[in-house]
This record gives sequence, structure tokens and C-alpha cells, in this order.
Amino acid sequence: MKNFDLAQTFQLDGLDVRGRLVRLGPTLDQILKSHDYPEVVAEMLAETLVLGAALASILKYDGLFTLQVQSDGPISLLVADLTSAGDLRGYARFDADRVAEAQTKEGAKVPRLLGSGHLAFTVDQGPDTERYQGIVALEGGTLAACAQNYFRSSEQLETVIFLGSEKNADGHQAGAVLVQRMPTDKKKDSDEAHEEWHRVVVLLSSLKLEELLAQNLSPDDVLYRLYHDDGVRTYEPKILQHKCRCSRQKVATTLKSLPRDEVTGDDGGAHVNCEFCATDYEFTQTDLDKIYGTDEA
Repeated sequence: MKNFDLAQTFQLDGLDVRGRLVRLGPTLDQILKSHDYPEVVAEMLAETLVLGAALASILKYDGLFTLQVQSDGPISLLVADLTSAGDLRGYARFDADRVAEAQTKEGAKVPRLLGSGHLAFTVDQGPDTERYQGIVALEGGTLAACAQNYFRSSEQLETVIFLGSEKNADGHQAGAVLVQRMPTDKKKDSDEAHEEWHRVVVLLSSLKLEELLAQNLSPDDVLYRLYHDDGVRTYEPKILQHKCRCSRQKVATTLKSLPRDEVTGDDGGAHVNCEFCATDYEFTQTDLDKIYGTDEA
């Protein structure tokens, strides 16, 4: 699956349109296999991860990009974060009974599985820089529609996003294509510019998920099929991989920031499970003595 786990930048020559194509395969499968999610939850997290990767790829940053969906629905939390080095991770929080009930109902994914809430993304480049954050209400039938609402209302950028996911014999796969009409100083008739953008959107709407995720098609092949008449220019793709940032030392530091009686179990030790990768960290009473500085040695 050499054509997966990447974010491909492209632009349409002469149309003032830029875009990103993202594909996730083995990396997505690694993330989802860490948890025993119901398939509908895995699907929503897959879409969150590929959307997060698409949004992160249009920003220039050195640090961490986080996409978070919080709601009052059966799936109450979806998180995807991506470092500037391409390390991706994510997790979902849900109520199993409410998810099972929601699956018996009809309707669009967002109102049925998420309910009311918001989608927020944050760029954190470290303690010496100001964090950038964007937030938009969950108003739309899909996560793509919610993200489009953000760009239209907050950034005044015409943006269209196609995304989807599936599970097949090779595991989970997901893909996204994002196109944006960029501001320009070029002298161009407004009707002509509108018609050009309309054509870009119509062509994207013709894309099928099976085509976007076809292993025998490279990202260049997919983009050429869509936009060869307009002259599509592609750039070196960014490689993505699953990598959690948790470690025993980081967990110990977090424990030290909390009152000991809040983290101690009946055996006098502490058990911590990483929500992202499901790694278990066990700390004995002796370990906690060292962490909290009560080790007599």
C-alpha cells in the first residue's frame, strides 16, 4: 500500500485553487486496532483522522495540530492530532448503549451519532508562541460539511471537502480531498472566476470513494483524472505514520502533578492506560514513593 499514509499538496494552474489529497491505510488500521471500537465509531474516528490530516496539511506549523470533536451525542469525543513530523494518533469516547441505539435510526451521521457540539482545531507550536484555534458548531450532516462551514464563516475561503472511509480485506482505509479557492489580485471577470470554481466543485463531486482509495491508482493518478483539463501541479507528499507520544516518564510526570491519594489503587500502586494507543503503565507503591519523593532511600 505504497500509495497510502500521505498528504499530497496540489494546485490547479491558472485557477487560483489549491488543494490537498490525503490517504490513510496501514497507519489508520494501527490506530483503530488499538481499541475495540464498534464499527460505526471506528468509521467516525477514521473520518476525523483523515480530516485532521487534511486540515493540518494546509497550515505551516512546527509543533502539534489537534482536531477535536466534542458533543452530547452517543459519540461524545473524537480526537486526532498530528505533529509537524507526520506522527498521527487519535481516539474516541462513546456510550456503547447509545451508539447501538443510534445505529437503528436513520439520518445523517453528525446529528445521529454526535448530536449537538462543536468541532475545534488547535495549532500548538510550543510555550513561546501563541496558540491558534478555530471552532465551529456541529451544523451539517457530515464532518466535512462542518469543516466547510468554518472556512466559509471564519476564514471567508470557499472550501469543499470530500472524505470517506471503508473497511475491506486490507483493513481500514480513509481518504480526503480538500480544495480551496484562494484570494487573488489577478484581473479576472467575476463570472468567469465563478464558473471556473463551479467546475472545480462539480468535478470533485464526481469522485467516488472507491476511486480515491484504489490501491492501483497513485494520488497523482486520481488528481489527473479529476483535473487534467485545468493543469494540476503536485508536490512532494508528506508521509504520515502512527506514533503515540506517551512514555513511562511522561505518565510519571503527570502523576506527580496530581494528589497521590487520587491515583493510588487498593494495592497502593497506580494503573494508567493511554487513551490513544491503549498502552498500560503500572506503577508499584515503591514506584510512587520515588515519584512523590517519599522514598526513604
